[in-house]
Amino acid sequence: MNTLKLSQINKFSFTRIPLPSSKSESNRVLVIDALTKGENQLFNLAEARDTQTMIRLLETNPPIYDVLDAGTTMRFLTAYAAVTNQHKVMTGTPRMCERPIGILVDALREIGAEIHYMNNEGYPPLAVHGLKEQTSNKVKIRGDVSSQYISALLMIAPVLPNGLELELLGKVGSKTYIEMTIELMKEFGVNSTWEKNTINVPHQSYIPTEFHVESDWSGASYWFSLLACVDEGELYLEGLKENSLQGDAAIVEIMDKLGVKSQFKDGGVYLTKQKVKGLNAYDFTHCPDLAQTVAVTCAIIGQKTNFTGLESLRIKETDRVFALQQELAKFNARFEETEPEIFTLIPSVEMPSKVQIHTYDDHRMAMAFMPLMTKTEVIFEDPEVVNKSYPSFWKHVGLIK
Repeated sequence: MNTLKLSQINKFSFTRIPLPSSKSESNRVLVIDALTKGENQLFNLAEARDTQTMIRLLETNPPIYDVLDAGTTMRFLTAYAAVTNQHKVMTGTPRMCERPIGILVDALREIGAEIHYMNNEGYPPLAVHGLKEQTSNKVKIRGDVSSQYISALLMIAPVLPNGLELELLGKVGSKTYIEMTIELMKEFGVNSTWEKNTINVPHQSYIPTEFHVESDWSGASYWFSLLACVDEGELYLEGLKENSLQGDAAIVEIMDKLGVKSQFKDGGVYLTKQKVKGLNAYDFTHCPDLAQTVAVTCAIIGQKTNFTGLESLRIKETDRVFALQQELAKFNARFEETEPEIFTLIPSVEMPSKVQIHTYDDHRMAMAFMPLMTKTEVIFEDPEVVNKSYPSFWKHVGLIK
């Protein structure tokens, strides 16, 4: 097993971090580009393995779409294969085949797609046999499981002969990702309406355009966390917009409470330390990918905090709630479900001289625990797992001096 050791560092000089491009934006514009037969000019696409997997599959168009561990790619390309009337087998890693897709498949079948499960009902692998005729233009879908199901349906909606009306049932999670999808579709000429719990996308054509992908706010969050935890330092994160489409830009608001001041200038954001204001509670419903980052930060700096909106974390690359509980305990912090769906972070009171972090085949587990190096020596198992979203992460960690 490969490991990576980070020695303790409690201060560093001013450092510029050349952030990776947004995986979320990249994956969406790639699907839109495929639906316009590649007539767009796309710049600054993500180096993330998920995005590179999507590029490879769309370019080579094999009969089997093996998405590896890329959940977004699985969901988006299932909808894409159906609406373009292709015959594809959709599969991935063993963990990918444990992640549910039944809600999306049911919706696509209702529209008219022919899709069959090849093993377990509701899970990959599955066989897509196209969509020869649209049988319905109205679909009801749960809003509290995965916004990627909704985004997948939205992106194919304008090319359906009768468009699509999506009624979102119940609580809507990760709403910012749905809003991102709608705004990106608008960048490519597609209009829609969202009134109460119904999104309506009429039949229309995407208009080829030029698009530059923003840097990744999810990737930025780990640097906010590092600065919150270190005794002394300054950071400049390149390529971030103050008015971003990405929901994880919420890290600015969160870290303002945890001791990080943000100033946008010169095409990025300048981070400096400030007094901790305190974060008693936060709802991660619309930015679940920040939960691990914030939990580790609070554990390190001594901030007791209540976390809600974590329902989707159990069906990610791993059960992230369980993984957090296991790894936080290694430096005497606790993450307890004190009430149904309310988790309380109880910070560490004693830091061991060395901590070994298991990464659970989850890129965010590795990156979220990086700031622990401000208090102790840290050994990461399977450090290459970051390649899923941020291949240059450890190289950028090496820039800290």
